Amino acid sequence: MILEGKKVVIMGVRNKWSIAWGATQSAYEQGAEVICTCSQDSVEKVKDLIKDMPKASVYVCNDVSKDEDIDKCLEEIKKDHGKIDGLLHAIAHANTEDLRNDFIFTSREGYAHAQDVSAYSLVAIVRMAKEKEMLNEGASIVAYTYYGSEKAIDGYNVMGVAKAALEASIKYLARDLGKEGYRINAISAGPIKTLSAKGIKDFNSILDVVEERAPLHRNVTIKEVGDSTAFLFSNMSSAITGEVIHVDSGFSTVGV
Repeated sequence: MILEGKKVVIMGVRNKWSIAWGATQSAYEQGAEVICTCSQDSVEKVKDLIKDMPKASVYVCNDVSKDEDIDKCLEEIKKDHGKIDGLLHAIAHANTEDLRNDFIFTSREGYAHAQDVSAYSLVAIVRMAKEKEMLNEGASIVAYTYYGSEKAIDGYNVMGVAKAALEASIKYLARDLGKEGYRINAISAGPIKTLSAKGIKDFNSILDVVEERAPLHRNVTIKEVGDSTAFLFSNMSSAITGEVIHVDSGFSTVGV
């Protein structure tokens, strides 16, 4: 098991369909002690999900746009678990109207909200974890992104812009964190039916296009994304940092 003896924090678990839950399962199967975080309204669902995982726990991180909420969550984790070896950022949000309407109609408030929750929260979380000296030597951080950061995808709109900022942030964070031997990467996952995906207009048509045109002619699963996350947490990926790795059945490699 490639994560035996490691402790990893999975931020953003919502339910059994969330990609973060796939990462939780994969990390646990690979021997890690898993520490989940979620909003207050998801706590009971997540507790139920991990009930058969003796080496798993859950903490509330209610609003990542508030430094005090992040600080409280990380402080509780540090108190109970000490230093960690991995951290997954699987957190994103945009207002429904900013996803449904043409991008040109994105409000200033909606733009700022998507950037704050979906991109800046990674910077804040990593900085606070580092300041609290929570990261073990060689710690690995992973964030989830999507192809809509690279190409204009119908219905993705302001979230695509936020994910582009997230990916740029990872490159700059890699340079800063590398000075102390820490790594950070992103996984650009193919489209998956999650609760968040319901906010994207005509989402099922995106799934159909991937199945038709991706080299593997199928969509990806939360387990496949989770397994790739476990690899990035592991020592097997010790020379990889600042990268965006596509786990999308090869869709991002295909032209017109």
